[in-house]
Amino acid sequence: MKLALVGATGMVGEVMLRVLSERNFLIDELLLVASERSVGKEISFKGKNYKVIGLKEAVAAKPNIAIFSAGGSTSLEWAPKFAEVGTTVIDNSSAWRMEADKKLIVPEINANLLTKDDKIIANPNCSTIQLVMALAPLHKKYKMKRVVVSTYQSVSGTGIKAVQQMENEMAGIKGEMAYPYPIHKNALPHCDTFEENGYTKEEMKLAREPQKILDDRTFSITATAVRIPTAGGHSESVNVQFENDFDLGDVRRILHETPGITVQDNPDTNTYPMPIYAHDKDEVFVGRIRRDETQPNTLNMWIVSDNLRKGAATNAIQIAEYLVNNNLV
Repeated sequence: MKLALVGATGMVGEVMLRVLSERNFLIDELLLVASERSVGKEISFKGKNYKVIGLKEAVAAKPNIAIFSAGGSTSLEWAPKFAEVGTTVIDNSSAWRMEADKKLIVPEINANLLTKDDKIIANPNCSTIQLVMALAPLHKKYKMKRVVVSTYQSVSGTGIKAVQQMENEMAGIKGEMAYPYPIHKNALPHCDTFEENGYTKEEMKLAREPQKILDDRTFSITATAVRIPTAGGHSESVNVQFENDFDLGDVRRILHETPGITVQDNPDTNTYPMPIYAHDKDEVFVGRIRRDETQPNTLNMWIVSDNLRKGAATNAIQIAEYLVNNNLV
């Protein structure tokens, strides 16, 4: 197994290396790849130092799998070049997600769709992944009609520049701004750029990606995405209207029995998901499960996950594991 990690020096790249180590992903040859300005840097993995190489050298090496976390423009240019030499690309950017001929994969939900012919596979948006992890089993049982989601997203979702902005503001230091306003002691209803319809790109990803993952356009999703001053972990307030009625005990049981989900739902003991507890974990945590008393067949939930792990690195590596375990690379 020759594995290339493109974007190895970035925030998600660092987490990917940690997850690869934790999960003991079998690698015979590891290629750490980044932009030209990072070429030659050394990164340690499992006690061994690796020199960062450029994209041309990585393509020439013809890796079995290349996991990309280097931004959409890099993916658009370079993923096809890797695919041409037989490499299977797992891309963490938004570049390929909504392309009709590219599969958008959350392994617990739809990895069975993958074949040897899939040379560019899209990793969904971080907020989408945790949302569909909770929605998929409930949709199967009760059939969703409409979902209203409001997100509370960590600055780590923007990247290292945003984390630095928050840390600078907390320390009273003037520095480079990732956002148009301060984030410390603030909440910005502005994740990604605005589109013509008044929604941000992040909000439209949440509206469109779940339909593709679940291969079902009979339900609709509307979203408001908000950036909050937490260092890691995304949270979501979710209101789901189903076609069929449900029993709250059955809802909790279904979620509890779903691989990758941990139910934390006991108001008597103040037990509910929080980003501080999701940090460095791969599970999607679900709590505050209750009936919406204003309309029939409608459920409220609170969903939390570490956006750099299950929302990015872990999901991509789970895709790679599925490919290897099913002889698809």
